[in-house]
Amino acid sequence: MYKIVSIPGDGIGPEVVAGAVAVLEQLSKKHGFEILIEEHPFGGASYELHGEMLTQATLDACRKCDAVLLGAVGGPKWESLPHEHKPEAALLKIRKELELFANLRPAKVYDALLDASSLKADVVRGTDFLVFRELTGGIYFGQPRGFDESRGWNTMVYERYEVERIARLAFEAARKRKGKVISIDKANVLEVSQFWRNVVHELHKEFADVELSDMYVDNAAMQIVRNPKQFDVIVTSNLFGDILSDIAGMITGSLGMLPSASIGTKHALYEPIHGSAPDIAGQNKANPIATIASVAMMFEHSFNLPDIAREIEQAIEATLASGLRTADIATNAGDPVISTTEMTEAIVRHLGA
Repeated sequence: MYKIVSIPGDGIGPEVVAGAVAVLEQLSKKHGFEILIEEHPFGGASYELHGEMLTQATLDACRKCDAVLLGAVGGPKWESLPHEHKPEAALLKIRKELELFANLRPAKVYDALLDASSLKADVVRGTDFLVFRELTGGIYFGQPRGFDESRGWNTMVYERYEVERIARLAFEAARKRKGKVISIDKANVLEVSQFWRNVVHELHKEFADVELSDMYVDNAAMQIVRNPKQFDVIVTSNLFGDILSDIAGMITGSLGMLPSASIGTKHALYEPIHGSAPDIAGQNKANPIATIASVAMMFEHSFNLPDIAREIEQAIEATLASGLRTADIATNAGDPVISTTEMTEAIVRHLGA
């Protein structure tokens, strides 16, 4: 039995999580294992119910489960709240409390969606790389931070162990892929980046079979849109990873296509990288594929069932190859635009009995 905490969250979160739950239920029937799903509020939805974005009950449930599935958080309704009370602050807190130090974001271009990318098909065809973003350190968590009428300030800091553990995961992943890691920093102007580079290279001595190279973050942003096929595994800091993985999302055609996994020593959280999209919330228009693909990552990284992960990925590919599209990935006039639930049903059908 696998115990999953489902956190639908805000905006389109409940709609895309419902799609992922339907896939989980289908796989449970097909393979004969039991899945227990326990739903908890988080973000704005939690604030409306309890006056706080992350309750102790939700946090405790996340600590006791096998994996957490999160939809999306945030929206204009809560933007005027102080920073410490915003949904985004709660997201940072849950990552910190669960010690989710590594964010894995694949960037894969499906052949059926070559036309959905803003780049030329021959540039993005065959793109398949994995970003390892450090998640609990760096400028998002550094102290001191704040602002007054005359200035604002933040602190970007990394400890040796924080760099070592994310780099180790990246090297280990590269061994299972093409054996190539690119570490991205800004070592020419930031001391913290020079420290990052030094530590990554020291650790690389344990992974001599893996090719390691360095790239400045500004060049990396350019190279991702110029020649994305050159990348295999990227490892980088919290801030740089946040930006670069969103750039990667756009070259694949839509943020609605990209899953993510946030992994720690004991806990893991899976979520699409897109936001809550309040402008289409409740309209059954959202693309559930990123959330469903996050379930594939769940089976691979938390449940150690890579074959089932491949089943999900193949069902997504088959659905896209059949020509079905949600609005965000419909690029041709003849594309049949379908709803969130219809896309989910199609993927479930391709999973088979």
